[in-house]
Amino acid sequence: MIGVNPDPKRWEGVLLPFQVSDLKLIILDVFNKKRKVKEVTMAKATLNDGQVIYGVNDLFIGQKTHISARYQLQQGKTKEQQSSSGIIISTGLGSTGWLRSVLSGAYNIVNSVSKNGMISNMEPKVDWSVEHLYYSVREPFPSRNSEANLVFGKILKTVPLKILSSMPENGVIFSDGIESDFLQFNSGIEATVTVAEKKGHLVI
Repeated sequence: MIGVNPDPKRWEGVLLPFQVSDLKLIILDVFNKKRKVKEVTMAKATLNDGQVIYGVNDLFIGQKTHISARYQLQQGKTKEQQSSSGIIISTGLGSTGWLRSVLSGAYNIVNSVSKNGMISNMEPKVDWSVEHLYYSVREPFPSRNSEANLVFGKILKTVPLKILSSMPENGVIFSDGIESDFLQFNSGIEATVTVAEKKGHLVI
């Protein structure tokens, strides 16, 4: 993978160190093994119908529209029915993106309502090759029929995250922000999310 920043004036480009004009030289360097390559952990979601989707930065699991996603979330022996704005699965590489946004929001919310002063900074510092993923439930809604306890945690190879859809229609799973390329995730479909068996290789 070669990260190209299309507009350095607009985009921070943490994972996009190169410009379009660099590509000719970068690609030659890669083929001649003159560039450093960093191994990155990927996410994988496997459906009970055999379909698989991978994510380099993250996976999103939820509703295609803005209505609440409904599903059963299970990790290990703990499971609960949930209603939320969806689940974000982040890799170490993706910790500079969506996960950073999630934690920054949580950090500022807690500090705004805390009576005991400021909490420690929640800025993620995650190595790109760590052998685990993070899951974050967006805007979980507790009610008579839904809980909000399993909202953030790690996904290990030995402890995957299982999500069983309760959405009659418009349930989706997509990766790396590409909403048009998705797997349908409607009622009865179960996704098992874990660390992928293959690695990405990022040119640095």
